[in-house]
Amino acid sequence: MRSPEEPPAPRAEAVRERYRATLGAVPAGVEARLDLALAHGRLHTEEAVAELRHIVLTDNALGGRVQQLVHFGQLLALGRADPARIHARGALHAGADVADLIGVAETSLLTAGVPAYALGIETVLELVHAQEAGPLRGAAPAAGRR
Repeated sequence: MRSPEEPPAPRAEAVRERYRATLGAVPAGVEARLDLALAHGRLHTEEAVAELRHIVLTDNALGGRVQQLVHFGQLLALGRADPARIHARGALHAGADVADLIGVAETSLLTAGVPAYALGIETVLELVHAQEAGPLRGAAPAAGRR
């Protein structure tokens, strides 16, 4: 976490950069939280969240690719469409492929039922169509798979 004495703009940009490194982009919800935090002097809360997220994601035996696939599956089970899409893109950014995403969607059928499976397949189809239309922003596969 950066020093609270630093100006807020570079501190907020450091938080954004952590999301870019993991997901390839900064989710709209994170931007909204940062705007609110900056407007109300609560940037330190967003920095703490980003720090904890960084520790959990980087100091973990699963690695980035598997972490993003797990997030995708968990969010499918919870029925959280928008965050599931973010983490499906994050999985691609971390080196996963469409077959990995389909595998997660299929597994969600067993653990969370047809609604989770349908959401997963819908998400994969959206990503496939987006890839056909042009490269996904921030979805270039990372080196190596885990």
